[in-house]
Amino acid sequence: MKRRCSLLLICCLFSLVRAQGTQPLNLKEITDGKFRAESLRGIVSMNDGEHYTRMNREGTRILKYSFRTGEEVGVVFDVTTARDCNFRTFDGYTFSPDETKILIRTGTTQKYRRSYTAVHYIYSVRNNRLETLTDGGPQEAPVFSPDGAMIAFVREGNIFLVKMLYGNSESQVTEDGKFNEIINGVPDWVYEEEFGLGQALEFDANSEMLAYIRFDESEVPLFRLHTYAGQAPHLARFDTYPGAYSYKYPKAGEPNSKVSVHTFDIRSKVTRKMNLPVDSDSYIPRIKFTKDANKLAIVTMNRYQNRLDLYFADPRSTVCKLVLRDESPYYIDETSLNNIRFYTDRFSFVSERDGYAHLYWYSMGGNLIKQVTQGKYEVTGFLGWDESSDTFYYQSNEEGPLYQAIYKIDKKGKKTGLSEKQGTNDAHFSRTMKYYINTFSNLQTPPVTTINDNNGKTLKTLINNNALQQSLAQYDLPTKEFFTFNTSQGVSLNGWIMKPAGFTASKKYPVLMFQYSGPGSQQVLDRWGGVSWENYMTAKGYIVACVDGRGTGGRGETFKKCTYLNLGVKESQDQVEAAKHLGSLPYIDKNRIGIWGWSYGGYMAIMSMSEGTPVFKAGAAVAPVTDWKYYDTIYSERFMRTPKENAEGYKAGSAFTRANRLNGRLLLVHGLTDDNVHFQNCAEYSECLVQANKQFEMQLYTNRNHSIYGGNTRYHLYTRLTDFFITYL
Repeated sequence: MKRRCSLLLICCLFSLVRAQGTQPLNLKEITDGKFRAESLRGIVSMNDGEHYTRMNREGTRILKYSFRTGEEVGVVFDVTTARDCNFRTFDGYTFSPDETKILIRTGTTQKYRRSYTAVHYIYSVRNNRLETLTDGGPQEAPVFSPDGAMIAFVREGNIFLVKMLYGNSESQVTEDGKFNEIINGVPDWVYEEEFGLGQALEFDANSEMLAYIRFDESEVPLFRLHTYAGQAPHLARFDTYPGAYSYKYPKAGEPNSKVSVHTFDIRSKVTRKMNLPVDSDSYIPRIKFTKDANKLAIVTMNRYQNRLDLYFADPRSTVCKLVLRDESPYYIDETSLNNIRFYTDRFSFVSERDGYAHLYWYSMGGNLIKQVTQGKYEVTGFLGWDESSDTFYYQSNEEGPLYQAIYKIDKKGKKTGLSEKQGTNDAHFSRTMKYYINTFSNLQTPPVTTINDNNGKTLKTLINNNALQQSLAQYDLPTKEFFTFNTSQGVSLNGWIMKPAGFTASKKYPVLMFQYSGPGSQQVLDRWGGVSWENYMTAKGYIVACVDGRGTGGRGETFKKCTYLNLGVKESQDQVEAAKHLGSLPYIDKNRIGIWGWSYGGYMAIMSMSEGTPVFKAGAAVAPVTDWKYYDTIYSERFMRTPKENAEGYKAGSAFTRANRLNGRLLLVHGLTDDNVHFQNCAEYSECLVQANKQFEMQLYTNRNHSIYGGNTRYHLYTRLTDFFITYL
């Protein structure tokens, strides 16, 4: 859920430098993206470690750049000059391992948040010629074999194999795939959403075997979304009668897909099932062939998600050997899955076993070689290991929970900070770890993208966003600053506050509080985000504030996981405490404090308004969960276990049980085809309010998903929020 809010965060929240201009902000310009910062996306590092590629903005070419100079040095692919090219633009690309071929993606149709189907073409770099991957229909999750001679992909739940040395002959690997029953090689909805799994299909290092996860979702209950004709786009087939889309969605306590790992011997065509010694309801969130073709890495988690096991499976004998086990009295953070990387005789792992997320280094036999990082800070990402110098590169918040910087540690344990400026730094390294592209921002600075060497020296600035800065200088913009306060329970919380341009301490201002509050999330960070609706509201005379309460990230395992088994309780208490603190300030009208949020933030807006302390005059909940029994198994049970096992926790964390305590005017907002947080949450909660005789308002959006956008939708949404808070706050 926290990841889905990235679309929201692009348009909401964030800071601006004090400007001297007088031009007022225009909401339509904000929602249309006029003030969006330029960024460098889609970087693909090349094998030589000296170059990278990326698509041009128009989607017509793949351009090659030098890491050392940042200059464009060539065109790798161009739709106007490629032979046998029958499309004008493309959506993405993937190099073969030897970079002699490129898989070009066109006609992309989104499935869920990460998944899609598309028509792919094989481009020969040497011959400048395109050919279709297959004529059998759109494909999902195509992957090259290490020798570049084959491509495996998924179509309608089955795996197919194309052999390029045999005239792109296509063969079918699995035959049991069936919609809403069996899926091979790609994840089901809940694995994609909550484990960030994009594909479940792997070649071994020798290009002789395929490994894949099989999902049997036949026992997972169906959920149905109703679709109407609507507009933007208009679906003419539903002009008279609405349609429906049914898919498998396991709600808390319900059956999950039964998962298993299989291998397919490409030469003998023998399929084998790996002999994993796990419970039937265990998760398998990752598989990955190591550099040893006889070692297929399989990551499993129990249903409680408080134990993670790493197995090495022999793809032919099917024997699985336990290599690593990580356990927690609470749960294992799913972000650890993205930090497991395999090298020739080593692998990395990030664990919170000492109370903070740190990097650990293992032999391929599963022996701990060393704990690479340690201290009261969090490693936020492992960036890679330079084998030639035995140097580790990583991102962490060693400077404090509001910051992120880039570091390296050499073989003697000497640590070097590579970031030049304090704020938020993100790095993308070259294949050889010789260079990295760094994106920096802070409260006052829009993203600055530079190329650096591995000592941190800036070689070239690629993007400085000076044009955006000059544009913003024309506007009457607010200021933003950090603050810290202690709650009545003695907990220190971090926040930011945004004051209107022309602020004077002698006035009394209404306050609009924004928050997300979900486990491990952070909104109070020293980073830039863009011109937001919150900025617009300051021009309407509001102070806007945000506080990260208990359960949020950046401050270690104890702070983050203190909400375990009791979601919604401590978080809502902290938002009430934040409102009371703000109300104590001499320039704030304590009788005019509002709160709003999206997704988990919407849930928290409701819970805080119903906490029992009447501090909020008005609030808005966009796409909120209202009872965790309606949300999916992986997310809900990670933090709450099942409704049967934790009945009291689910009751305490339900907005239903607090409906009669709702204080203040409430606006509920939901998209009717939200596949993530179903409209069911809003519908059932509204009935609770009706029966409790609590008045409220509701805004529904036809055919819109969890992000609520398309056509004029986003502008309408923020206009609705603006009018609501002006009316009631």
